[in-house]
This record gives sequence, C-alpha cells and structure tokens, in this order.
Amino acid sequence: MISKFLTSVALAAAVAVATTSAALAIDISGAGATFPYPIYAKWADTYKKETGNGLNYQSIGSGGGIKQIKARTVTFGASDQPLKAEDLEAAGLIQWPQVIGGIVPVINLDGVASGDLTLDGKTLAAIFLGEITKWDDAAIKKLNPKAKLPSTAIAVVHRSDGSGTTFNFTNYLSKVSPDWKGKVGENASVEWPVGIGAKGNEGVANNVANTKGAVGYVEYAYAKQNKLTYTKLVNKDGKTVAPTTPTFQAAASNADWANAPGFYQILTDQPGAQSWPITAATFILLPKQPQDAAAAVEALKFFGWAFAKGGKAAEELDYIPMPASVTALIKKSWARVTDASGKPLASN
Repeated sequence: MISKFLTSVALAAAVAVATTSAALAIDISGAGATFPYPIYAKWADTYKKETGNGLNYQSIGSGGGIKQIKARTVTFGASDQPLKAEDLEAAGLIQWPQVIGGIVPVINLDGVASGDLTLDGKTLAAIFLGEITKWDDAAIKKLNPKAKLPSTAIAVVHRSDGSGTTFNFTNYLSKVSPDWKGKVGENASVEWPVGIGAKGNEGVANNVANTKGAVGYVEYAYAKQNKLTYTKLVNKDGKTVAPTTPTFQAAASNADWANAPGFYQILTDQPGAQSWPITAATFILLPKQPQDAAAAVEALKFFGWAFAKGGKAAEELDYIPMPASVTALIKKSWARVTDASGKPLASN
C-alpha cells in the first residue's frame, strides 16, 4: 500500500514535468524533506493541470535538500529543520514556512488500534533510549491502566538519513527528557542508542507496518494514508491529546512569525491544553540571487499559487495551511530574491 501510494505521487510529479511541451516548459526542481512530499506532489499535479508548468520534487530528506540548494543543483530546497538567520546569510538563501503538520509515534501491536495507547515524552524517550524494551513495561502500564498490553519486545525504527522530522522529534525529546538531552540530543542525524534505520518517512512507515512490536515516528499524513496505528501523547499542559487538525492548529497558534528572523520557529512542546506536542513547520529554501531566474520566478508563482489555492488539498491531507497574515509576510520577503541587476523576481 505504501509503495503504491508513493509510486503514484512520484509519477504525478514526474508527469507534471515530462508532459509539458519543450517550447513552454519551465523546469521547477526541488529536493528535500519527505515530511511534505504528499502535499507537494498533490499540488504539483493540480498546478500542472492549471498552468502547464510542472514540478520535479525529490523526496530525499531535509539534509539532502539543504545540501542540494547550497550546491545550487535544484531550484529550491525543502527542510523541516529551519536554518538560522546567520546560516541563511552565509549560504545566500531566504527561507519561509510553506505548511505545518504533525509528527506522530506509530506502532504495530496486535489488538491495539489508533488512539488506544497513550505515551508521554519521558516514556517515549526511554523507549528510544532502549531503557524500556517490552510493551508491558510498568511505565507504559501506568499510562494505560485499562489496556491489555502484551509482553512483546519493542522494535525501535528511526530515520537513517538526515531528516528534519528527526530534528523535530529529537528536539521534542530533548525538551521533555534530560536523559535524552544529555545522552543523544537533537539534530537531523543523531547517534541512535537502539533500533533499525530506515530512509525517509516512507521507509519508517514501511518498517513499522511490517514489524510486529515496532514503534517509529512519521508525519501524520503517512500514518493516516497508510493506516498505521498512532498513539496519543500527553502534552506540556499534562493533557492527553490525539493528532488532529485542531491540535496541530493549537500548537501552531503559538508561533510569532513576524518577529522570527528568517522565519525560524520550532513548534514542539508548545503550551495549551489542546496542543499536539510534536508539531512542525516545513520550510522552503531559495537563493537570493538564483542562477536560473526563470525557474525561480516559476517556483515563486507555484508557492504563491499553493498559498492561494492549495489550502483545501493541504487540509485533506491533514496539513495546516499558513494563515493569510503569515503568507503576506512571506510574500513580502520574496522581494529579496533578485536577478543579477538587483531587480526583484517576484511579481507581487
């Protein structure tokens, strides 16, 4: 099921470029985060039908996307780990958030349905540290006193590639667990104490789906579309919440985009009774002076179109569109993208 889904969206993105006539085609190429891949592929398909121009997006992980845009081998990069203002300046890039989503723990446990099991940050960290090794551990039982938990070994699945999803997941664990912060820390790639590595959100989803007793972490669209079992989490306010559009929105409402240099924002472990603890924005990276001005212009048109017309598709895939007040700030920042003479490329 997972492979069929990914094949279909990959073909949609590829066809969007391949079927455009040579005379009219403008090749928008991008690479990076797997987190937003489902919605970028959906947008690409619709945009191709409306405009005749397409997008070729390589879902290779945030680390790869950052490397490729710094090397100027793609029109834009995509990352769930935002770059700080000084790093953007050094690389000659601008950055903005394109959409918001949630990262969810997913499990494969017989007799347990989505939302049946609750975990908190401390327990989740202990699982990924290898300190909790059985599903009937006392810490899990305490959080789930009515659940019939089997004495099944826990098989940890994590990302093997440089990943913004991993950055946000480990950032959250570092905030809620001093042990995790001291022993592992946060980054797009970390030294995992235990577990099996898999490439991309799709790789983690595949491994969890095929491994009894497994636990992993994926962007919510992957969990929902591929019918993976997700857990609830106890948030910063001590409330048990499920991954839903309202809980992602509750966490995202704390963001102060207007006062964030380079739109740098981390949305994990946000306060609020309804806030989902591992909420994250995914970002676009674009050169301030692109080598291919025509492709950059079309990329800005594509992302502007996505802000204006892609909200419904994003919501259908359980992403949170950026509010109009934020998209206005983002479009204003596009004036920093110029041609060689210093003329802004954006038409708005």
